[in-house]
Amino acid sequence: MSAVGVDSAPRTPPPPAAQAPPARPGVVTAGILLAVVVGLAVAAEAGWKLTVLYAVGLALGTVLFHSRFGFTSAWRQLVSVGQGRALRAHMVMLAAACLLFSAILGGGLGLSGAPEGTVAPAGLGVILGAFLFGVGMQVGGSCASGTLFAVGSGQTAILYTLGGFIAGSVLSAFISPWIKTLQNTGPTVSFADTPLGYPGALLISLVIIAAVVGVSLLVERRRTPPPIEQPPTARGFLRVLRGSWPLWAGALLLAGFNALTLFISGGPWGITSAFGLWGAKFLGWIGVDISGSPFWSDPENTAKLQASVLADKTSVMDFGIMIGALIASALAGAFVLHRRVPLRLALGAVLGGIAMGLGARLAGGCNIGAYFSGIASFSLHGWLWGVLAIAGTYAGLLLRPLFGLGNPKPGDAVC
Repeated sequence: MSAVGVDSAPRTPPPPAAQAPPARPGVVTAGILLAVVVGLAVAAEAGWKLTVLYAVGLALGTVLFHSRFGFTSAWRQLVSVGQGRALRAHMVMLAAACLLFSAILGGGLGLSGAPEGTVAPAGLGVILGAFLFGVGMQVGGSCASGTLFAVGSGQTAILYTLGGFIAGSVLSAFISPWIKTLQNTGPTVSFADTPLGYPGALLISLVIIAAVVGVSLLVERRRTPPPIEQPPTARGFLRVLRGSWPLWAGALLLAGFNALTLFISGGPWGITSAFGLWGAKFLGWIGVDISGSPFWSDPENTAKLQASVLADKTSVMDFGIMIGALIASALAGAFVLHRRVPLRLALGAVLGGIAMGLGARLAGGCNIGAYFSGIASFSLHGWLWGVLAIAGTYAGLLLRPLFGLGNPKPGDAVC
């Protein structure tokens, strides 16, 4: 078919969204009680700042669920059928975050001293780690943020992904010297390190974002992708509590909450560092001591291992995300526990989680800590992470059928 024929082909409109099923009042009540209990425990253990960050985590879980803001699905849609709408939502999120971060970082604004962005070397660690993470999230079925809000909303299969994620993070503690060597093989580049400072960094970032949007539109013109399937939703005002939100709304809210995290804590949002801590704590609880591993032997990390998880910023926010998604999904009637998970699917989830756990540690972060927060902090490594994650997506799509997972095809609505 000629290029003209492709460009002029009629686009199939997205299927209408179904009505949201009834809310689950029992689950909503249990979720609210759990949120209050955990919040009071955090306040007693760590004070008001971490309690506020826990509340930010609750809000993030709500936003991630209602907007179905995906990273795994966005890259899968782009690579498999050329659908770039979700990727463009990433760019809206990144543009808004860059604008907010430039004001906070440039003005030195914050409640915990001078804020610091996530700036890291663009070396072999990012290249290998982001590629491995890209493979893992397609086989495991979700990314770091997606794993948390999917677990919170009752997707039982993702518990296997979370277990693998934690296992991969624990394994990385034993090879941390090798990981550090790989991470330091490249230059540390911040767009703010120019004579124009943060205004210049913002301009550079917006130019790159515009280029990505342009490329995604070009890909769509050449491939005529299928529409994105609309999740069930309520109508009118109830849509706020029981419906699906537009992707652009999710993008702007995620950017705002990441900036708020930076302002309160002095550092951006991250997710996966908590998984290694949870794994090490669990092993210690059953009598397996890994405090002598290279990673946990570092004095700073030793202090974290000895302290309560309720005093760890990333853990507290992760708990908030899961509980926030639980409440939001129950209100929307979408909280459903799947009692049976096929063996192949469970195996893929575990292996994908392990790959992401190792990949995140190699790359110095996940789709949130390295990609989202790295780009928002004007670090070159964030963009490199995104490129390599897309490359890993290609490999991950080839592996998905081995574990009983399908890939979008032309003519099918994608989700």
